[in-house]
Amino acid sequence: MIEYKGYTGVFEFDPDFELFTGHVVDLRDEIYFEGGSVDELKESLKRAVDHYLSVCRERGEEAEKPFSGRLNLRLGSDLHRDVAVAAAASGESINSWIVRVVGDAAEDVRRPLRANKTLTPKKQTASGSSPRKKKQTA
Repeated sequence: MIEYKGYTGVFEFDPDFELFTGHVVDLRDEIYFEGGSVDELKESLKRAVDHYLSVCRERGEEAEKPFSGRLNLRLGSDLHRDVAVAAAASGESINSWIVRVVGDAAEDVRRPLRANKTLTPKKQTASGSSPRKKKQTA
């Protein structure tokens, strides 16, 4: 993983092309980068993120920010009580219980998507990018 301006990029090495390829995680928008060396990869990430931020500014859109890991929930008092009871019964704090239960639910959604990527195909525009996403390659 490499980071730039709070955005985290993950990458892999393709030995057939002798090229590192990566993408920024924790965003709905898609930002891709690549390089033939680690230094080139880092520079490509910087250019891709800066380009993404520039395009957002030009369009008058707010750039998506990486997820912080903090999420505020509003629960009705009955649900709040039920969550507290369930957490106590499992020997966990409310936060730990919610993290576990939500994580399990998210995994239940991700599992079939990983097994069969055709469940949620992305619509492609003529340029090959998703119509909703800003695809950046530097």
